[in-house]
Amino acid sequence: MSEIREPTGIVEPVLSSIRQDAVADEQIFVSVRPAGAGKVIVEVGGEVDMLTSPQLRAVVLEQLAASGTDVVVLGLDKVTFLGTSGLAVLIELREATHAAGVELRIACTARRVLRPLTIAGLIPLFDIHDTFDKALEAT
Repeated sequence: MSEIREPTGIVEPVLSSIRQDAVADEQIFVSVRPAGAGKVIVEVGGEVDMLTSPQLRAVVLEQLAASGTDVVVLGLDKVTFLGTSGLAVLIELREATHAAGVELRIACTARRVLRPLTIAGLIPLFDIHDTFDKALEAT
């Protein structure tokens, strides 16, 4: 008869750290902060894909609904993955901001974001800057 042994605890911490990393990688993080009169910064991190892009859409559309918003700057340097659904949401947000009379600017230097925008031919559609300061100063 074989003996059933309890786990020693050596394997479990490794598995649990893998699970935690996987969960963290699948999430999107969105923070909003004011950046002066009528200006707001929406900083995005994590993966922007089919599962998470609705969260980004909701946050930006909420900012458009707030009275007095003239400029929304999307900070995308902390985005680790930008999928086709993320690209679609960026286009949708561009159209929504224009319809609301709000300027949408992007602050980003990350290749993992700029490359999909370039491949899709979307760079000319967006007002892209290297830093938040430059995006906020743009006219």
